[in-house]
Amino acid sequence: MDLLLLLKAALLGVIEGLTEFLPISSTGHLILGSALLDFTGERAKLFLIVIQSAAILAVVWEYRQRLGHAVRSARQDATARQLLINVAIAFVPLAALGLVAGKWLKAHLFNAPVVATTFILGGLIILWAERRSHAERVASVEAMSALDALKVGIAQAFALIPGTSRSGATIIGGMLFGLSRRAATEFTFFLAIPTLGVASLYALYKERALLSVDDLGMWAVGMLASFASAFFVVRWLIRFVSTHSFKVFAWYRIAFGLIVLLTWQQGWVHWVDI
Repeated sequence: MDLLLLLKAALLGVIEGLTEFLPISSTGHLILGSALLDFTGERAKLFLIVIQSAAILAVVWEYRQRLGHAVRSARQDATARQLLINVAIAFVPLAALGLVAGKWLKAHLFNAPVVATTFILGGLIILWAERRSHAERVASVEAMSALDALKVGIAQAFALIPGTSRSGATIIGGMLFGLSRRAATEFTFFLAIPTLGVASLYALYKERALLSVDDLGMWAVGMLASFASAFFVVRWLIRFVSTHSFKVFAWYRIAFGLIVLLTWQQGWVHWVDI
């Protein structure tokens, strides 16, 4: 196995794990990171989708007791059953829009100028949201209603635009809809399980002709790096949101987006073939 390829896989795995659950867009970072590392082609695109599954495993492991209880108690416990129903409801808008417009979005929006622009716009939206007063109706994930879940699911659907951030859309959307910071953050963790899991399985099935034993080493390294970094972020973020706002991520998005636009416009970095 090419050691340089393994290094690229590890770097991209770390990028995926660190950015998947932060409101800074994992897809946008992976698009730009793969372009910088010259990690392109159909096999590379499949790799970038599938390493998301390792980030999901980090969530499953961290919340294994609560998730296990919800699944085991769904028949008898109305609260546990409602949590599972809410996750399913919130998953539907993105899945439906992805089936209808996914190909068009990938063909027209997966490029540096769009990613950079949505980075900046997303940062401005976070700053605007943080300046608003938040009336917290829902203190915990278990207290969410089906309507709350649907609203968050609609917010998540905006993440189909690269650079938007799935977690950013669900967390900020959840806060605007009356969820506490912790509830909005935990729900985006749970919602990631079907969202990223189905995306990974669908990509594997659709692109099964690209699967090769030669890529097992690359996949293993990327998924291990993704799991480890995502596990760190999941634990850290819950502690962070209890005492901090998301403004730091907003300013990061704006600064990073401006840098990408500048390097693209000046031709300092070749972002075209992403």
